[in-house]
Amino acid sequence: MLRFFIPLLIVITLWSAPARAEFKVCNQSFDVLNLSFGQPAQGGFRTEGWWRVAPNQCATLIREPLTARFLYLFATDVFGKSALGGTVPMCVAPRRFRIEGERDCLLRGHLEASFVEIDTGRADEWTVFVAPRP
Repeated sequence: MLRFFIPLLIVITLWSAPARAEFKVCNQSFDVLNLSFGQPAQGGFRTEGWWRVAPNQCATLIREPLTARFLYLFATDVFGKSALGGTVPMCVAPRRFRIEGERDCLLRGHLEASFVEIDTGRADEWTVFVAPRP
């Protein structure tokens, strides 16, 4: 019987789930948040949105190892009020979007929003926790 359990234990130990590199945002506020993010892409920036995240829940915005040191995050509550105090202007849209470029948002038919810059320190994965505002 022991001869069966030892190989099984070795197989279970070696067959563990691979590490998941990703960019995740966890909502620790009391409000539902709408999230979008920006990252460097092809000599400029690309923004994507929206993810809706309930209180005490997380959303994975990037499901692969991070390649950029700096990422950008924008969050609003369900009333459209900014939940983060960002200073980096980038483009967003009212519905789900993927926008190349961060300049001339209004001229290109998009909205401009102030994103927060996040320094990941070149980590493969990063989690941001959005806390309640005082």
